[in-house]
Amino acid sequence: MSIYGDYIKSVIRTVPDWPQPGVKFRDITPILQNAAAFRKLIDSFVHRYHELKLDAVAAIDARGFIIGAPVAYELGCSFVPVRKKGKLPFRTISETYTLEYGEATVELHSDAFRPGDRILLMDDLIATGGTMLAAAKLIQRCGGEVVETAAIIDLPELGGSQKIRDAGYQVFAVCSFTEDE
Repeated sequence: MSIYGDYIKSVIRTVPDWPQPGVKFRDITPILQNAAAFRKLIDSFVHRYHELKLDAVAAIDARGFIIGAPVAYELGCSFVPVRKKGKLPFRTISETYTLEYGEATVELHSDAFRPGDRILLMDDLIATGGTMLAAAKLIQRCGGEVVETAAIIDLPELGGSQKIRDAGYQVFAVCSFTEDE
């Protein structure tokens, strides 16, 4: 957890029963609407990664873009979007992963990275880990090295962060929520 983790967690809104009954949706829009909270959020990542020699920040469509782009800017490295299938205009590579009820696919431009590039992979939330793992596989297929995976929120009870660690990746989250929070 970051130095601002408790503060960031206090700003996140929990919306019960959305998008379906029984789900507690962790809404980051209050952070985005609060200039001080948004700055602290971005600073949490920048302070963690400013001494690493990163070549790029890759962020997952779409809420990952909100944090990935300013972090890349502050770290002085490039920003690479990992998009949902069919959203990138150039040659792509894709990775399909399993959802609770079906499958989804993420894509990356085939020329996004050079062999050996050091990449920070970001998203807003880690739940079951499928999207993050699919994106990490794409980065590796392009020759990049995932230095760490990072998110605003971890939902550890859903097992995603452990699944990501079990696959050999480092995981960082600014804050985490348990089911009863």
